[in-house]
Amino acid sequence: MSPPSTTVENRRASLLWWSGLELTAAVVAVALDLLVPAFVIVAVSAVSLALRRQRPDSLGFHRLPAPVRTAGTVALLVLAWSVAQVGLVMPVLERVTGETQDFGLFADLEGDVGLLLVLLAASWTLGALVEETAFRGLVVTRLTEVLGGGAPATWIAVLGAALLFAAIHTEQGVVGLAVTFLDGLFFGWLRFHYRSLWAAVLAHGFSNTLGLLVFFTWGTVGGLW
Repeated sequence: MSPPSTTVENRRASLLWWSGLELTAAVVAVALDLLVPAFVIVAVSAVSLALRRQRPDSLGFHRLPAPVRTAGTVALLVLAWSVAQVGLVMPVLERVTGETQDFGLFADLEGDVGLLLVLLAASWTLGALVEETAFRGLVVTRLTEVLGGGAPATWIAVLGAALLFAAIHTEQGVVGLAVTFLDGLFFGWLRFHYRSLWAAVLAHGFSNTLGLLVFFTWGTVGGLW
């Protein structure tokens, strides 16, 4: 019979090996643009949780403190973040790169109520829940484990997840890649600030909703200056 310490070490080594395998699957899904990469990563998450006999809260799905008040605060933070993006970040990026963020996918949204409703539903399911489960959930959690835990490992993991998150938005051009990368950092900060992945899900959903409402009302717009 193996000593308890040896058994624990072997189990930890096995879990780290599986974490590395899951991260590899996530990177391959993004790099090869397999189906919808976020769906592939969430499928990996489901298999991972089943094999590890873990609950979704192991990926960060903890109950939000004071849910209604927190949701309101997150909405205000998203509004401030969005104003900073269109008022400062996007104009600077547009001038540095000579390009604008490509919103061609939303070119037909202006004034179309039916399309707005479809896109809002997609933004809260695929955009918010699925992508946050994939990137701020699985990728951040597993990368933190591989790096040994602790604050430095956590923020390296947030950075890595933001890079992968940006990589699935290549259709938005160079400016879009930079903006979504910064969004990924913002969502990652919210996850750990509120100690719940639900904060990132809410922020992602609010951000998408705000953008869709702007496009519906005024058409696709870029930086303010």
